[in-house]
Amino acid sequence: MNRLPVSARALAVSAAALVTMTAGAATAQAASDPHAPDDFVALAEVDPTIIQEIRYFTRHNFVGERIDGYRQPLCILTRPAAEALGRAQSRLRAQGYSLKVYDCYRPQRAVDHFVRWAKDVDDTAMKAEFYPDLDKSRLFPDGYIAERSGHSRGSTVDLTVVELPATPDRPWVPRDGLEPCYAPQDERFADNSLDMGTGYDCFDTLSHTLDPRVQGEQRANRLLLKDTLEDLGFVNYADEWWHYTFKPELYPDTYFDFPVSRSSLTPAH
Repeated sequence: MNRLPVSARALAVSAAALVTMTAGAATAQAASDPHAPDDFVALAEVDPTIIQEIRYFTRHNFVGERIDGYRQPLCILTRPAAEALGRAQSRLRAQGYSLKVYDCYRPQRAVDHFVRWAKDVDDTAMKAEFYPDLDKSRLFPDGYIAERSGHSRGSTVDLTVVELPATPDRPWVPRDGLEPCYAPQDERFADNSLDMGTGYDCFDTLSHTLDPRVQGEQRANRLLLKDTLEDLGFVNYADEWWHYTFKPELYPDTYFDFPVSRSSLTPAH
């Protein structure tokens, strides 16, 4: 058996130690992550027919990179909120439509990521699509970004309506360029949603659910979503046509930070 020179053996031992330390750190991090309470569920296990396009797991969002805490493209909600969405889905499917969720539970670490990004006023990589007419310094004063989000309590969801059969979403490719989120539907990012007048996460007053400038088919589509959800206990945030909270909330005063991952849920789920 050939023996390595002393220097080579030392290098090998150091490398092995580094691998062990790295693996140990990853295991420790996973072990130290907060865990979801038992009454949080994966939406797909309540209603697998609801379409999911979790934007913050991708780079196609107002920050321009995957957001902290999104380890899987997964919608997690409190069970009452998820079951109410299932009831809404049944009503919409009977009319030839489906819900599509963009975001559900959002960990506090993701909100912290938004806050760090908002404070860096020089980072405007995604401005042309998501806030073309808004100076980034206005994100906090105008209420687009805050230190806390209702999403972190587990009963808030961002969503839209898709006509069935759903056409596949075109993957977002950075080199394709950015079009304003309020541009006509055939000019802005090709989402398979009904035309709601703006794209998702459009930082503009045109996103206000009942903005009087939004009329005709676009207004009717917003009202289809609004009327369906509000009839089942959801409350709309008036500044965002896509934002709904199921009431009463299970955790009205608790902001969770477990990652968006199946491993955050108990095995029973």
